[in-house]
Amino acid sequence: MSRRTMQGKTIDMDKLISQNELMPAIGNMRVNARGDELGPGGKIIRKREDIVAAYYEDNPAAQPAARQAKPVAVQPAPEPALEEGEEFVPVKKSKAGE
Repeated sequence: MSRRTMQGKTIDMDKLISQNELMPAIGNMRVNARGDELGPGGKIIRKREDIVAAYYEDNPAAQPAARQAKPVAVQPAPEPALEEGEEFVPVKKSKAGE
């Protein structure tokens, strides 16, 4: 995903993220930019995948639902209100300039 700065320079955000994913994140959580847990010296103790798997084992209700398209109920277009004895005549749309 490329972004353009106000000065017209192009920055490839995906490349920037992949180059810096193993750098320690700023803050006091002791993780890198990917989310891996870091120990002394910046060594990876637990990978992000293991942390997420452990979370879902402890919280089965938080399991993401299977991504299925939910059926959408389609409402029919409402019928125009007509007085008794009137007949519905659709209006033809004309092109601009005719």
